[in-house]
This record gives sequence, C-alpha cells and structure tokens, in this order.
Amino acid sequence: MQFGIFTVGDVTTDPTTGRTPDDTERVRAMLTIAQHADEAGLDVFATGEHHNPPFVPSSPTTMLGYLAGTTKNIILSTATTLITTNDPVRLAEEYAMLQVISDGRMDLMMGRGNTGPVYPWFGQDIRQGIPLAIENYALLRRLWEEDVVDWQGKFRTPLQGFTSTPRPLDGVPPFVWHGSIRSPEIAEQAAFYGDGFLHNAIFWPLEHAAQMVNFYRQRYEHHGHGQADQAIVGLGGQVFMNKNSQDAVTQFRPYFDNAPVYGHGPAMEDFMRDTPLTVGSPQQVIDRYGKFREQVGHYQRQMFLMDHAGLPLKTVLEQIDILATEVVPVLRAEAESARPAHVPADPPSHASRVAAALAAGTVHEQVVAEDTFTGLRAEDTLSS
Repeated sequence: MQFGIFTVGDVTTDPTTGRTPDDTERVRAMLTIAQHADEAGLDVFATGEHHNPPFVPSSPTTMLGYLAGTTKNIILSTATTLITTNDPVRLAEEYAMLQVISDGRMDLMMGRGNTGPVYPWFGQDIRQGIPLAIENYALLRRLWEEDVVDWQGKFRTPLQGFTSTPRPLDGVPPFVWHGSIRSPEIAEQAAFYGDGFLHNAIFWPLEHAAQMVNFYRQRYEHHGHGQADQAIVGLGGQVFMNKNSQDAVTQFRPYFDNAPVYGHGPAMEDFMRDTPLTVGSPQQVIDRYGKFREQVGHYQRQMFLMDHAGLPLKTVLEQIDILATEVVPVLRAEAESARPAHVPADPPSHASRVAAALAAGTVHEQVVAEDTFTGLRAEDTLSS
C-alpha cells in the first residue's frame, strides 16, 4: 500500500504569528516538503492545480518536472489535473514529457476542481463540466495510445493527422486516477477505462466515500477489468499529530479556525467526528485510518493533507517525520497482513504496465477503449 502527502498550495497567514508568506516562499516551501517526503521514505507527493489566490500551484508539470530531478524515489503526481479547462492536447504533451523526464516515476489524477470561476477564465461553461470531462479525457487517451489521431468533438477544433509529442515512455501512457467527491459519472469514467479512483474525503463522512468507492468497484467489474475488490482505490485525509493528543488539539486549533477552506465554519471537534480529519497522537491516527478498510475495502493509496492553513514549514516537516516513522510503517504492515492475495497491494507502476503491455503484445498498438459488453466508446455512452 502506498502512503503520501498532497498539497493544495494555499498562501495563508499564520494565525499564531500574523506572518504571511509571499507566493515565492510558498512555492519553494512546497518543493522542500516534497523533497523531505522523499527523504523520509513516503511513496507519493501530489500537488493540486489552482489558478486563483490564495493558491499558487498553477503549473503542476513545472513543479513536478523540477522535483523529478531533485528527488530519488517518490512518485510524483497531481492531486487534481483540470481535465475540464485544460486542452487535452496540452495535457497529452505535458504529462508525456513529465513521464519521460521522471523515467516513469509519476502518475496523475484527473478532476474538475472545486473553483467554479475557473471555467470562464479558460473559455468554458461550468454547466458542461461532466461532458467536458468525458470528451476531453477520451481524446487524451487517444492522443497517448494512437500515433496519429483524426478526431472531431463538441468542445474544441478537430484534429487531422495529429501526433502528440513526445510519445509516452516505452509506448505506455501514464497511469491515471480520477478524483471526485460527489459525481458518480466520474467514478463510472474511471471504471470504464480500468483507471484508478480516488475519493478525497477531507470534507465528507467516510460513509459517503464508501458509497462512491463501492459504486466504482461494481462498475469496474462490470466493464471486465477484474473483480470489484481488485479495483484501484485511493483515499484522501488529513492529520495533525503530537505525542500528547491534547497538545495536538491545542496547537492545531488556531490553524483550523482560520483555514481558507473550512475556517470560520464547523467546530474542529465536529469536523473530526464527521470527516477523516484526525488531530491527536500517532496511535489515534493509526487506529482511525486502520479501520477505513472496513468501509471501503482494501485500497492501494492513502494521501494526507499536511501543509495547509498557514502551518510553518518547520512544523510541516516535523509532521512528515512523525507520519513516516511512527504511522506509515504500522498502517502498511496492517494493510499487508490483511490483504487477500488476489487484491493488488499497490497501484500499477510504469514497470508493471510496460510488462503487462509486452505480455499482451499491445505496446504501440493503436487502441481505442471500448466497453467489452456494448462495443461503445466512453464519450458515446457517458455523454448521451
């Protein structure tokens, strides 16, 4: 099982000091956090994509490309790549380039984002969010899987004889996750292609996450990719830890109360009760997150939000160390001991995908994903 951290890249005033970092300091802090996570032995670092203050990660591939050259082992990913407002041609090029630069040490997560105004900023209509996600991803897949693409759709100009460059590393596209907290259409899209599905439940009860994950599992099996319990699942969460649980609560409360995403809303205790937010000792984190398998089944990736709400960089690095040394080894061992042999331990890696493609003889083969039951393409079935 993989464990990692993700960042939303917010620029927030530290409520305990009144100090606000500028954009440059915040971006550089994110780089330090990713490098430290690699050194600490975590499996994944993921960045969000935002185009509005107070968030700064507007160019994920720039950041991840830099990190590809300054980290050794950690998987570089996105917490959201905006499939709705980015041109799929640019996505195909940028993430294939990142795949080459990182030697396959990357994947990415498609999402619609949570900022409504981003649609008109990039010339799109938010009312077309789901159809955009479906059509754009279908085109992205073809651009990666076919050397020459002729294509016509609803939301962009046609392509004639177009070849996206560079071609995917070893002829195998990056592994893709789809992230959604409330749209079954996105879970269906992930299941249709046999991609991963990540439910970032930081604002939702785990019961809701379980409903979305279970729907994805059922549809994954329906589309012929394997048994439902073999589907590739990830969860998002957030923690703040101290050896003494009450000290953790005292330290984190001012940051929670002033956070840009939930500050001045529910009390922290209510949020801790109703969402995966866990503020307490490392053992409390182990106890709570270790039980998530009971509701969502065995899953392959757990991501934690740790660097938000104005927390100082020093504190974030300390939290990463606690997570990597005291929490992850226990959760990893528990997950592995309980995992049935037929259930994947980890998401597909580049090496495993290349091996599977070679065994199947599909490397460089022109493939358009079709439903094995109906023969229809995703953009036909999901946009009707």
